[in-house]
Amino acid sequence: MSPIRRLLIANRGEIACRIIRTARTLGIHTIAVYSEADEGALHTTLADEAWPIGPAAARESYLDGEKILAVARAARADAVHPGYGFLSENDRFAERLEQEGLIFVGPPASAIRAMGDKAGAKALMAAAGLPLMPGYHGEDQSEATLLAEARHIPLPLLIKAAAGGGGKGMRRVDRLEDLCEALASVRREAASAFGDERVLLERYLERARHVEVQIFADRHGHAIYLGDRDCSLQRRHQKVIEEAPAPSLPDSLRQAMGEASVAAALAIGYVGAGTMEFLVSGDDFYFMEMNTRLQVEHPVTECVTGLDLVAWQLGVAQGDLLPLTQEQARLTGHAVEARLYAEDVAAGFLPASGPIECLTWPDGVRIDTGVRAGDIISPHYDPMIAKLIAHGRDRADALARLACALDALTLTPLSHNGHLLARLCRDPDVLTMAHHTQWPLPTADAAPPEIAWLAAALLLMPQAGDRDPWLQFRGFRLGGFQELQLTLQLGEMRRPLTLTFDRRSHVAWQGQWIPWRREDSQLQLFIGGHWCTMGWRGAALHLEGAAYPFLLCHPDLDPVEDEAAHGAIAPMHAMVVEVLVRTGERVAKGQPLVVLEAMKMEHTLRAPEEGQVAAIHCAHGDQVSQGMTLVSFEET
Repeated sequence: MSPIRRLLIANRGEIACRIIRTARTLGIHTIAVYSEADEGALHTTLADEAWPIGPAAARESYLDGEKILAVARAARADAVHPGYGFLSENDRFAERLEQEGLIFVGPPASAIRAMGDKAGAKALMAAAGLPLMPGYHGEDQSEATLLAEARHIPLPLLIKAAAGGGGKGMRRVDRLEDLCEALASVRREAASAFGDERVLLERYLERARHVEVQIFADRHGHAIYLGDRDCSLQRRHQKVIEEAPAPSLPDSLRQAMGEASVAAALAIGYVGAGTMEFLVSGDDFYFMEMNTRLQVEHPVTECVTGLDLVAWQLGVAQGDLLPLTQEQARLTGHAVEARLYAEDVAAGFLPASGPIECLTWPDGVRIDTGVRAGDIISPHYDPMIAKLIAHGRDRADALARLACALDALTLTPLSHNGHLLARLCRDPDVLTMAHHTQWPLPTADAAPPEIAWLAAALLLMPQAGDRDPWLQFRGFRLGGFQELQLTLQLGEMRRPLTLTFDRRSHVAWQGQWIPWRREDSQLQLFIGGHWCTMGWRGAALHLEGAAYPFLLCHPDLDPVEDEAAHGAIAPMHAMVVEVLVRTGERVAKGQPLVVLEAMKMEHTLRAPEEGQVAAIHCAHGDQVSQGMTLVSFEET
């Protein structure tokens, strides 16, 4: 095949940036594409040229294969790299590129088709002798058939999108009476993310580990595996921390999974990078699925092998032989990757969006990212901000390095999971490999940092037209200072505070005068030699990636109630997928009210208490903002 000289990257964010950087080292001219939401994004400035492909919605831009194909023709591209997500596992897109004489940096369309249909893939793997989980993978998708089949599967069971991946379109079901609601949700999410609402049912294995094998194959019939990875730390079926090699696996099991993965790849005529995913319980393993693309967690494999897998992809795509044989592949040390997400951990990992005003990356670890200070995290795409990867001499060393790096991260005012990731790296269960795919991730720290009380007080205190505290308050002054007394509550903690201000916009706190400035719901404090930014959004203080729902109290009265007590509030910027109630309807506590979609995931708002719907403030297809009341109730 001809060498690749001009490469179009049909993706965005950190993976687009990663591909561009590798292509540059190989002397390949790079062509980026971008939606309206990504105009000026980092990947567009790194590439040699960038082309617009439409509106922010992925269906009208990054998922529109014909638009990307039109750019490839106009920009005279030789090849298209799809990255992961979007069109990376779309067999029709791969075929269209081939018809146009373009190289698809990935497997043949036939291999994508064979493994992209999860039900069909399981049939192929069963024929190849791989063990499968009990379940239903049939063509009859009627609700009656699925319910009947579910009765033969031990509970809990998992509903999975047949064309799914990346944790999208999956729901655990613990009771058969919940199946229909979960099924409807999975079908909507699958249709939105993959354009295919077919599902399969499987037994949900308790306390299992998620282990995957990295395979590579060339166009000359050679294939090898490059070690394995453990991805058991997850939330909502999406990986949070991954590591290589998978710890505590017997050598015989590791070899059996590797050899089975290579045999399966050769059986379907696979080419390029791929991942075989397994559930492991004791000495047994069960085939889950094959991802026919590069994985998000590929950097940990690169760290322990010393290889550039994107460079391997490009080489194989243009017809090169694999650079190594199985006997030559070596692993050194241990690597751990943390996925930094824009999300509100305390609110149950709800996705977050908004600006990044201050961003400082730590030293000593690899950073794969597509953002920088001044960028805005959009609600239209996956909420991952970056990946931080630490490589150490062993597992304990790698985890310690990663924890220290996460401690040193500065990212404000956007909510993120950095503190949780650092906590996980030090958790005793994680350190001793006692965790599993259902291990519950902690959702909040025991107490906020002390500075959070001051920040909440400054953001919640009464305002006047002028932000100067001398004009806001009418109280006693002594020696040129102004005082304000208030009481805050956070959960079960209640604290009376006295704020003292001087004429120079300083506030006294723990023996020092701190410069401060406030603009509506944004606050800046000058601490440690620089301005730290924090904000109030969605009824909570957002500080260093965590959210703290402080309440302002009268010293002798109960906390001031917020609007959430009388309505269903949008917890994030999202699109309304379905409104499930009517005005005047009586609802039970926990009853579904509105289904939202944000960052390719569905979220169901439920009634906080029994009551009667007073008004509905949204409709199907509406874009709603965080904090907006979507359903209000009659006051009782």
